[in-house]
Amino acid sequence: MKLEEFFDFVSADEIRIRGTRIGIEAILSAYLDGALPEELALNYTPVTLEQVHATITYYLGNRQAMDEYLDRWTKRGDESLQRQRQTKSAVLERLIRARRPGTPA
Repeated sequence: MKLEEFFDFVSADEIRIRGTRIGIEAILSAYLDGALPEELALNYTPVTLEQVHATITYYLGNRQAMDEYLDRWTKRGDESLQRQRQTKSAVLERLIRARRPGTPA
């Protein structure tokens, strides 16, 4: 089996572990933070230990491209969080009003 066959390359910014909904960024982020492959297989139950090792091996063999992928992923997440903080949802507004005494919900 070729290493790439462990993954679904959905787009340049989305690579999933084949047969799961788990993106490689989840495994790689935890691995780069010091998690062991066995821990990752236990924490991400849809993923096998073989898939974890394949993800790490793919990262190590394509480090520059994968670091760029992870940087883009982190940047998108940060931008999304900023947008959420700047734009209050209607539900959040109702919850805030409901907690204020004397304010109609």
